Amino acid sequence: MVSEKWPRFSPVGDAAVLVAFGAAIDPRINARVHSLAAAVGAARLPGFGEAVPAYTSLLVHYDPLRLTYAGALDALHALLPGLEQQQDVSTGRLVEIPVRYGGEDGPDLEAVASLNGLSPQRVIAIHSGGEYPVYMIGFLPGFPYLGGMDPRIAAPRRESPRTRVPAGSVGIAGEQTGIYSLESPGGWQLIGRTPLALFDPLREPPALLAPGDRVRFVPVEVP
Repeated sequence: MVSEKWPRFSPVGDAAVLVAFGAAIDPRINARVHSLAAAVGAARLPGFGEAVPAYTSLLVHYDPLRLTYAGALDALHALLPGLEQQQDVSTGRLVEIPVRYGGEDGPDLEAVASLNGLSPQRVIAIHSGGEYPVYMIGFLPGFPYLGGMDPRIAAPRRESPRTRVPAGSVGIAGEQTGIYSLESPGGWQLIGRTPLALFDPLREPPALLAPGDRVRFVPVEVP
């Protein structure tokens, strides 16, 4: 929840400010984060660099040769009165992600279904029936952390992480879902895989998704 004690400002090294809007994952808090990120980008403040959103905070980079920490705080404080109290997440891009559920592409689908007392088909229907805001990008380049997953299909991380998770794998960890953008080790429960490239260094921009976008999963048949 957003309260009067937020936001909080703190220095990160000598070239960034961390603006925290809360301490818990909450769509209203995340909306404030993205609202400030948009305001920083639109204002084109002298000396400011990239603004990086996370679940509950925004990391704002600045050039210490052009701007002091106090000056950066003054500029950010000046933007706060103009922020919307709640950003309409529907203004972000809606990106449809085709997913092959189950089988070799989703080896943990049946385990997730069994854990929740559901059929695999019901898990697929629930997972593909939602619309997921991209809270932030992290862990791997282009890896989206998605909000809004139905708790009926929540599942804990695997006790033994895999040493190799293929790129494009769609997983569940707790009450969150995400997509592995690159091949890597990982402990999320894998329920499917998309053929789309979530990250391509030769593409501009390299990441398919950005914070503030929305994702809809579309089941596809295995050829």
